[in-house]
Amino acid sequence: MMLAPVAVVTVACGGSQASAALPATTTEPTVAVVDTTLTATFAAAGTALPVFDATISTKLMGSVTAVLVTEGARVASGDPLVRLDAADLDAKARQAASNVAAAEATQREAQAMAIRIRALYADSAAPKAQLDAVETGLARASAGLEAAKAGVTELNAVRDYSVLRAPFGGVVTRRFVDPGDFAGPGAPLVTIQDASRLRIAAAVPAAMAMKVKAGAQLDATIEGERVRATVEGVVPSAATMYTVNAIVANGNGSLPSGSAATVMVPSAASERVLLVPATAIVRQGDLTGVRVVRDGAPELRWVRLGNAVGDRVIVRTGLQPGEQVVVAGGER
Repeated sequence: MMLAPVAVVTVACGGSQASAALPATTTEPTVAVVDTTLTATFAAAGTALPVFDATISTKLMGSVTAVLVTEGARVASGDPLVRLDAADLDAKARQAASNVAAAEATQREAQAMAIRIRALYADSAAPKAQLDAVETGLARASAGLEAAKAGVTELNAVRDYSVLRAPFGGVVTRRFVDPGDFAGPGAPLVTIQDASRLRIAAAVPAAMAMKVKAGAQLDATIEGERVRATVEGVVPSAATMYTVNAIVANGNGSLPSGSAATVMVPSAASERVLLVPATAIVRQGDLTGVRVVRDGAPELRWVRLGNAVGDRVIVRTGLQPGEQVVVAGGER
């Protein structure tokens, strides 16, 4: 079975390369021809981006008083990044605290009045209308106190935006402001990335996407380095195209974020093939062959090759499983 030009072949499972010693007539290393199962795959191109990537902004409007980080700095979750001028909020906080104190005093006074009138009403010394009036006054005082406390809670929530903190641990990749700049609601201030996990988003045809399931392990490359990727999900992106999202662990930070990446997506049924090391191939012009050991001596045999599979090559015709081929001496 010939593979389509856009397909790249990868090993799904199969035998191992077993080294075999030669008779005394040759000292060159050999390996056995491997009969294994391969699955054709499609190299879907994409970009490796951090799973956690956030641009921090604020709901406030005010001057930047301090930028506490520089680009390239590593921060922990909760570390302060930017401070804004909050003088007006401090004044409002004091006013809100005064409102709470006044509401508490009013509520205590209403409570005391209600206790006295209840006692008089119980002795038939106060009319029902007076009792209803003080109960209503107590309810209003209590509601006023709750409203004042709610105002303090709301103000404290707003004041939190005057000190912007890191939502997760990572590296500061960009700062948009300096002390003295004016910050408005929604304006970007600092960008943080955590590149310990990268997401590759690659577009594939619908027919291939149907063969990929969440949780599947796929081979991938990032800037030419081979990695293993775990499928996060497959979603439609166009009429006949789907996006495969795959996660790659990058705990040591060796894989650069924002780099070109590929994901090897299954594209065809499996097939049985023979594999030999690439170093065993002998090339003479357009001819390709291997040196097969017969009666203890190497003998050149011409073969027809298929695609490369890592450091091995598919042999379409000319060999049988188990035959010994000389590893060294290719290209002679």
